[in-house]
Amino acid sequence: MKYKLILDKEAEEEIIAVVHAPSPLTQQIENLVCSFSGADSIMGTGEEERRKLAFREIECITILDRKVIAIDTRGKHYRIQERLRDLEQILPSYFIRINKSALANEHCILRFDAMFSGGVDAVFQCGYREYVSRRCFAEIKRRYDGI
Repeated sequence: MKYKLILDKEAEEEIIAVVHAPSPLTQQIENLVCSFSGADSIMGTGEEERRKLAFREIECITILDRKVIAIDTRGKHYRIQERLRDLEQILPSYFIRINKSALANEHCILRFDAMFSGGVDAVFQCGYREYVSRRCFAEIKRRYDGI
């Protein structure tokens, strides 16, 4: 397989992949290209600061007390102005829905813990835990089974 990148500020951006047959890799490339919106960060308001949060440093975006909150890699909470469904459109494909009111950075999920009640929690690297719905967990399992 060959890889070629041509940087030309004057040309219109396009991505062309020449393959023998579709594969999981080609599907991942297509998903990445289609989900890329050009943005790589969002603004968040913390207790004492307002700052840009890079997508890679966000572990989870959830709703707490009827507010959209981003939790970063240090476990700090930031208020986000956008709605969760709008964020889902601009976030990279490695953000996955884990329940009706939470999106997770799959690169930051440390493990899934089974609860005594039969539910499942996602445990993040910063220590934050979030409930994973059965429907979303089934989709996550299908996603990992395809790898």
